[in-house]
This record gives sequence, structure tokens and C-alpha cells, in this order.
Amino acid sequence: MANHQGLSRRAVLGAAALAPAAAWAEESWPSRPIRMVLPYSAGGATDVIGRLIADRMSQRLPQRVVLENRTGAGGSIGASFVAKSAGDGHTLLFHNIGHAVTRAIYPTLDYDPAKDLTAVTIVAESPMVLLVPPGSPYRTLADLVAAAKAAPGRLTYGSTGGGGALQLVSLLFLRAAGVEMQEVPYRGGAPAALDLANGSLTMLYDAGLTGFALAMGERARALAISGPARSPVMPEVPTMAELGYPDATFMVWQAILAPATTPAPVQARIQQEVAAVLAEPAVRQRLAELGAERVVGNTPTEAQAFVIEEMTRWEAILRNAGARGG
Repeated sequence: MANHQGLSRRAVLGAAALAPAAAWAEESWPSRPIRMVLPYSAGGATDVIGRLIADRMSQRLPQRVVLENRTGAGGSIGASFVAKSAGDGHTLLFHNIGHAVTRAIYPTLDYDPAKDLTAVTIVAESPMVLLVPPGSPYRTLADLVAAAKAAPGRLTYGSTGGGGALQLVSLLFLRAAGVEMQEVPYRGGAPAALDLANGSLTMLYDAGLTGFALAMGERARALAISGPARSPVMPEVPTMAELGYPDATFMVWQAILAPATTPAPVQARIQQEVAAVLAEPAVRQRLAELGAERVVGNTPTEAQAFVIEEMTRWEAILRNAGARGG
């Protein structure tokens, strides 16, 4: 009995000691420059959005937020670095939907994306646009689906592979429509768009901003948008759901993540700072220009629940498709 009481007393004292430590961690953050790792190369949409957030946070905080590109293996190299870093809020990860598929694409990871990293907040979501060449005989999505069913595996679509957005949204559409197409790999969306414009590809999904630009410049024809609602940029383009494929609804998202050992008060403080940045009118306008149709900034609990749900969804899709990383 005495031993039990002693254990209980030590547990209470331990909890009491942890509370001031957590409060100190929150109050002292940031005590040095913050490294925000971006696991992709510079110049892409995720990189541009990440730099926007880092720059604005640097202006709000007493320490700078430095964006660092650590590329390779579909984003897993940069993510692994952050997962193994100290959970003190000074090393963060700026990732996108690729985080949700890493386990399915690279089954021999040296970290667990679901357990070793935690989402602090979702930043924004953007739709994709389904495009065909400007001279394509397919003027509607129904035309494209009918042609694909008539010639299984003969039509082509552009993809960056490795669980990237172009591959994910294409697989989602093919599954929803019940058709097969041949995947043509590219190192980036730009060369794929060039091949689409000259008629070398049957179909390509592109990010909302650049996809609409291609269509408005008559270098492609937009058949559908993957978002849940029509875009004000080209309101005449219907959604996948309107055309009978609600299961092909897809939004690319970006998120800020931290090592799972990061104390909850520090996570909450980071989320509050990001939410304040996202509330700035100039930031919201710039995100809209970059194709973001929904600015989020939710809590760590909400963000992590969303990411786990996305992992479950995409791992099932990719497992059925037999997708693997290079």
C-alpha cells in the first residue's frame, strides 16, 4: 500500500513538473531561427507557397523562418530528416498531398509518416484541371471516357509518378470512370504540358492556375475541374461530380508538419502564427493567384485527423493500382 502511494505521489509530482516545462517551451518558442524543410525542388507550387508562408512568419516572429529544399525519393528524404529532428518547434516540414502516399509508394522507409510526424495545420487546397490537346476529337469528358472504354490501355495520360499530384488525380479519375490508360512519365508538369499542347498526349491533369492558363491560351481544352465547385477563373468548366464522377473529386493540399515529439503547446503556437499569416488579405490574394481555392489554417488535432484520413484513402487506391516509387 505504501509503495502504491509512493508511486502515485511520484506520478503527480512528475505531471506537475511537466506542466511548467511545456509552458516554458511554448513561451520560449522560437528561441533560434526556424528551419522549414521543403522536400521538393525550388520553383514548384508547393515551394512558392512555402516561401510565402515562411517570409510572412519571419516578419511576425522574433526569429527568421528559413526554407530549405531537401529533395529526393518523392519527398521522403526531407520528411525523414524532419521526423528524426528534435521536437522543439525549430525544425518543421512543409509538405503536400505527397505525404499521404509515401508509405504506399516507398514501403521501406526509415520513418513512419503517420507516427513520426504530425500535422500542425493544413495551409490551403487547390483543384486540378483535366485537359486534352486543343485539336483533340474529345470535346467533352463523356467523349474521352467512351474512347478509353473502346480502346483499353491505348490512350495516354501524363504523370510525374512517385505519388505526385498528377499521378494521384489521374488514378482517381481512371478508377471512378472504370477505364484504363497508359501512363507516360515526366520529370515535371511543364514538359508534360508541352507534349499535351502538341498532341503527343491524350490527357493531362494540371494545377488549376497553370491548367486554366493553358486553356485560355488555347494550348489545351479544359474538360473538367477536380474541385468540389466550379472555379471563378473559368466558370464554364464543369466539375467531375457534375459530370457523374463524384469519386474523382480531388484537391491538392499543403501542410506544415513537425516531429511527433513536439509538445502540444508548441504545435498550437505554430498553428496560431500560421493562421494569423493566412488571415492577411495580401497572403490570401497571393494564394488565390497561385490557384488555391480554399485557405485552411485548422488546428493540429483537425489537421492530423485529416492527414490520417488521406493516408488511408490513398494507400488503398495506390495498393490497388500497384504504384511504387523509383
